Amino acid sequence: MRLRHEVAHIIEKFNSAYQKEYLPTGYICKTLDAILNCRTSKMGGHVDECTNCKHTRISYNSCRNRHCTKCQSTNRERWIEHHSAKLLPVKYFHVVFTLPHELNGLCIRYPQQMYNLLFESAWKTLDGFSKNENHLGADSGMIAILHTWGQQLMLHPHIHCIVPGGGINEKGDWKNTRSQGKYLFPIKEIKKVYRAKFVSAFRKLVKKGLINDQGKKFTNDLFKKDWVVYAKRPFNNSKGVMEYIGRYSHKIAISNHRILNITDKEITFNYKDYRVEGNKKVLTLTGEEFLRRFALHILPKAFVKIRHFGIFSSRSVGKLHVTKCMMKGEPVTSREKAVKKNWKLVCKEKLNFDPDLCPCCKKGKMLLKEFLEKPKRGPPEISGWDNLSAGSYIQITQ
Repeated sequence: MRLRHEVAHIIEKFNSAYQKEYLPTGYICKTLDAILNCRTSKMGGHVDECTNCKHTRISYNSCRNRHCTKCQSTNRERWIEHHSAKLLPVKYFHVVFTLPHELNGLCIRYPQQMYNLLFESAWKTLDGFSKNENHLGADSGMIAILHTWGQQLMLHPHIHCIVPGGGINEKGDWKNTRSQGKYLFPIKEIKKVYRAKFVSAFRKLVKKGLINDQGKKFTNDLFKKDWVVYAKRPFNNSKGVMEYIGRYSHKIAISNHRILNITDKEITFNYKDYRVEGNKKVLTLTGEEFLRRFALHILPKAFVKIRHFGIFSSRSVGKLHVTKCMMKGEPVTSREKAVKKNWKLVCKEKLNFDPDLCPCCKKGKMLLKEFLEKPKRGPPEISGWDNLSAGSYIQITQ
């Protein structure tokens, strides 16, 4: 069901004013256009007809942009099912690594470098603790998901990580943490090591000229900050942890359900204030400011926001499969190749929705009747175009 207010409506109403005021990059403009045109006639589509009552339905194509508020449901469910099958039957921790707000300006200017540092520093920290005999003495892993927003759409870079309460030792056997899964590693020590590894890697990028030098005082002041890292209570099984982390896997900065009202000048949406026990509050922004904040969370092109480390990395798939079979007491067989499920099957199994069922009679099956071609892009609109030849048009644009 189409909601009354959507991000697409905000883009349609305020995009021109936003572009004039903030001059966004072409990539951001292209992303906003994709969200605006998603599931409209501009994307093309198809006509279906019911086999029973002959009811016809027009369905327009999705933009499939990862920042779109309408294109993530089936991707999320497919991702949860795929990775649930890979996890070992052990306890898991949800660990969150954040960056201090002093680095927000650099995250805006150098998102690729800063977010890569966030992933790398978090993993090197956990990997170091895992391989340390005083804490675990085994190879562990991590599945990490990048988020860049807070509830008010301000920049708040952090990664949500799924970390097992143990690791695989040199013999290939599973080894639990010394706490037997009650807690991961000492959180105060994790904070200090994480901060040191991030700042060290940051200084190396500055020396290479990949990030502008902010001065010694800037990096020294970072050590005075208490960097936020926390680990939530362990999950007792892999199914529970994947259902939980699945909420974060394909999440967008703001969902359409949170938008309460759109006027000619302002946008009103609700948010949770975690400083006051997660109480729901309401915030009103101008349309241009809303799009400015939303654009802060459009990731660089081809940037990987979900990453797998250690025993969950692609090169360790075989090793993980062998360990999983041994833990379950099953014979080690060849690993089954993952098959990507059709989106219609995902809708039926996970979303309790049958896209082939007639919405009118609830009995017939909707079958494809005809395709609706995507409109071809015409020439730019300029005054007097009909009276100009191709040569004169080239002359004018030059």
